[in-house]
Amino acid sequence: MERVAITARLNRITLQFEEPAFARLEAYFAEAARTLEANPDRAEILADLEEAVADQCRRRLQPGQDIVTMAELGPALEEIGAVQGPGAAEGTAQPAPRPLQQVSEGALISGVCQGFARYFELDVTLLRVIAVVLLVVSGGAMVAVYAVLMLLLPYAPLQRGGEPVGKIPAKSREFVQFLRTKLNAATS
Repeated sequence: MERVAITARLNRITLQFEEPAFARLEAYFAEAARTLEANPDRAEILADLEEAVADQCRRRLQPGQDIVTMAELGPALEEIGAVQGPGAAEGTAQPAPRPLQQVSEGALISGVCQGFARYFELDVTLLRVIAVVLLVVSGGAMVAVYAVLMLLLPYAPLQRGGEPVGKIPAKSREFVQFLRTKLNAATS
C-alpha cells in the first residue's frame, strides 16, 4: 500500500507531509492566525512562522526521507512553541523551564559542560576553560565533582540528524547507564 502525502508550501519551501502531520500543521497555523487576528504584522509573522516550521522539519528529516511525519513535526512545533497574542505583555511570559541535562552531541567526555552551556545559554568552550581552571585550582577535586554530575544529570535525548556522538561520549554514556542500573538494583 502506498503512503499518501500532501504537498505544502511554507513560505517558499515545499515539503510533503503525511496526512496526520498535515492535519496537525493546519491546526497549528489556524490557531496562530486566530491568535494574531488583531496584529497589524500578522501576515509577516505567519510567513516567518511558516519558514521556521519548514526549517525545523527539514532539519529533522533523515537522509533519504522526503515525507514529514508526526515524529518530525511534533518536536518541531514544540521547539517553536505556541504563538502569543498581542495581550501577552512583553517580559511577563515565562519561558518554559529548560531541563539541566548532559548533552552527548558535541561532547568531549560525557556532555556535562555541553549541558551546562545549553542550560545557561553560554559558549561551551568558555565552560570547558572554566572547568580546566577549576581542575587545576582545586588540585584535582573537580574530577570528583564532574563524576558526580555525570551520575546525577540525566541525558538529553539524542537528536535525529544532530551532531554525531563521539567515541568517548558514547562509551561514557553506556558506562553511566550501566552504573545507574547497578545502583538502582542495589537500592531495590
